[in-house]
Amino acid sequence: MSGARLDPIDRMILAELQADGRMTNVELAKRVGISAPPCLRRVRTLEEAGLIRGYHADVDARELGFEVQVFAMVGLVSQAEVDLSAFEARCREWSLVRECHMLNGEVDFILKCVAPDLSTFQSFLTEQLTAADNVASVKTSLVIRGAKDDPGVPFDVLEDRLAKEA
Repeated sequence: MSGARLDPIDRMILAELQADGRMTNVELAKRVGISAPPCLRRVRTLEEAGLIRGYHADVDARELGFEVQVFAMVGLVSQAEVDLSAFEARCREWSLVRECHMLNGEVDFILKCVAPDLSTFQSFLTEQLTAADNVASVKTSLVIRGAKDDPGVPFDVLEDRLAKEA
């Protein structure tokens, strides 16, 4: 089930849940213009199809004591699939790593990391990340401030594209 095959109501449901995953099914149904039972069926179908992977609280990391956010660009010695998969598995084990994305270009991976303070991140960097098997280089950039952090995808862009194709 791809984004192009979703009907407008499914896309509205996803857009509303991206903005507020805590709303009741009754409120969601009202916002998308259908009754509650078919709305709930559609949400369950979207969940089962893997288009809704979960529901999460958007927490304020700094207010919770995680003062340091860092992007780490990682280069590996080997880019063989077994080595890439092994690095990804290792990243899933590190709690300071909140996101891990494989890239093409100069670096193999970019990691989004959070830590309570710089010394905690430095310890992770030197004792775990740079010491990990197959890691050739790590370049880090400390986040000064964030300007935008929107969840999900921009459904308005998809709607515009689908309207042009119709």
